[in-house]
Amino acid sequence: MPHIRVGPRAWLRVVPLACLMAMPAPTLAQRPVPDAAAVAEVRAKYSKRELYLTMRDGTRLYTNIYAPRDTTRRYPVLLMRTPYSIAPYGADAYPAVLGPWKAFQDDGYIFVNQDVRGRYMSEGYFQFMTPHLPVKGGVRDVDESTDTYDTIDWIIKNVGGNTGRVGTWGNSAPGFFVAAGMIDAHPAHKAAYPSAPMIDWWLGDDRHHNGVFTQAQTINFLASFDQPRTGPTTTYPPRPDPGTQDGYAFHMQQGPLSTYSAGYYQGKVAFFDSIAAHPNYDRYWQQRGIWRHVKDVKPRVLVVGGWYDGEDRFGPIRLKRSLDSLSATTTATFVMGPWSHGAWNRGEGDIFGPLGFGSRTGQFFRDSIGVPFFACALKDRCDVTLPKVVMFNTGANQWRTFDKWPPREAQPVSFYLREEGGLSRERATAGTGADRYVSDPMKPVPYTQALSFGYWREYPTEDQRFASRRPDVLTYVTDPLAEDLTVAGPIDVSLHIASSGTDADFIVKVVDVFPLSAAAQHAGGPRMDAYEQLVHGNVFRARWRRSFERPQPLVAHRPDSLTFSLEDVMHTFKKGHRLMVQVQSTWFPLVDRNPQAYVPNIYRAKASDFRPATMTVFRTPARASGIRVRVLPAVAQ
Repeated sequence: MPHIRVGPRAWLRVVPLACLMAMPAPTLAQRPVPDAAAVAEVRAKYSKRELYLTMRDGTRLYTNIYAPRDTTRRYPVLLMRTPYSIAPYGADAYPAVLGPWKAFQDDGYIFVNQDVRGRYMSEGYFQFMTPHLPVKGGVRDVDESTDTYDTIDWIIKNVGGNTGRVGTWGNSAPGFFVAAGMIDAHPAHKAAYPSAPMIDWWLGDDRHHNGVFTQAQTINFLASFDQPRTGPTTTYPPRPDPGTQDGYAFHMQQGPLSTYSAGYYQGKVAFFDSIAAHPNYDRYWQQRGIWRHVKDVKPRVLVVGGWYDGEDRFGPIRLKRSLDSLSATTTATFVMGPWSHGAWNRGEGDIFGPLGFGSRTGQFFRDSIGVPFFACALKDRCDVTLPKVVMFNTGANQWRTFDKWPPREAQPVSFYLREEGGLSRERATAGTGADRYVSDPMKPVPYTQALSFGYWREYPTEDQRFASRRPDVLTYVTDPLAEDLTVAGPIDVSLHIASSGTDADFIVKVVDVFPLSAAAQHAGGPRMDAYEQLVHGNVFRARWRRSFERPQPLVAHRPDSLTFSLEDVMHTFKKGHRLMVQVQSTWFPLVDRNPQAYVPNIYRAKASDFRPATMTVFRTPARASGIRVRVLPAVAQ
């Protein structure tokens, strides 16, 4: 077998996969049947090669290569590394589309796809959010940066007809591998497209929000993804059938998180055990925060996310912020649009749930940003100069560009919780005001009205009237706005609270309240009469009000305070609409339930630990609870 030197301490070996042709065809029942005509088009234009690439530590990663049959010119490379399978497997098995979307296959690239370590046909041990090693002492010190480097090095030296330029791309978990791979990048690595990348699985993204376990997403995901394997395979067992679509009822029936491994998971999901063993933001989680390591990034970067992405909305925002602070010389474009998870890579993007956006936002991104980004970095077709920041203003349905995010011209404005459910720019000047509600973990506030076992992707825009009408949800709302109010940037929360218990969660939601009479926003959509559209929300667990690493119980009935961020938005509350803030203490089963009696590790809590508690939210001059937003000046029409 040929050996190819890729560095002073690293060797790469290639193993042809002719022997794999005798393997049974993959049985991925969850995969849709590809369009036959589309598959035939790919087969006619591209040849396929399958092989194992051996990384510097000896681990072999399964890789396929689709190269244009037209060999009269040379092509740049698009590399995608994924834990979700690079099926279809087999030398004569072709997908329906290559690359991020079809425009790339039409334009002409060499497409290389790879199963990452420990997944599907690759060897090795899979780690969730592989820790980055800033200092590497030998060939056994490997991470996703080295695997990306070694793969690119082999491609450049061994794939005929390449131009010596490589771009990486991937959405969600593959987006993490893009972000990790652009650190200490190979000289040929010229462009990186981390789409909805996972960046930190404790602070945000789809496993935790501020350390609070995202139960509906994670329980369902891990039940299929983290099934054990004995070696390389083309398929994994399907996730267990819960026997119901009522996720709220199912998760309540399961009881505390301490019962899951022995119940629904049946002791097979190792990563859940790791989560349970690390409830706080300790070294285990900190070393998985890839955003800490994006220093001096050399490739051009396109960071993209969706305002309505309830899975990895945190990732692109935090990655862009880290690039600004740690890699200021990197040429980067940051895009956020009105999309759910990865929806900008497919579909028209003209509607989402009840909302209409007045244009094909997905097509706009793909044609005007995505394709030009790679064309410039990899093909020197730089006829389009991309802005540094491209934001879709929800509410106003407008694209805006900026040279910085948050925008320089955005000014901080505070809104304070006031008496009788009011919300005002003026803080209280007198009084001893406070509002109270009883939070019962046995009757938690649902996060959606939808009947869904797993995560309901439309919840980020859902009508919140079902919550605001509950006695355990506080609502504060402005008068009808006299003019448009455009909020751009993070929303900061400051709450002054007390609890009759020794721990508590506080969920804060910012809501756009439509007028009493409002028409449908798109054909076939519902009327929006008095609609309470969720703009954004987040949760904070009071035990971490001082430190994410060292939790502290609340002192029952003693006033305390906490601050946190709802992350970024760009939304216009239209004239005549009202801005609402909702405060509650359960959000089930989007996040797990707090026992409300302090236990060192909530994952070990027993059913008897869960108790009702009275929550107090203060709104006095000395304890003025509220939110701070950043407001853009009105744009001249």
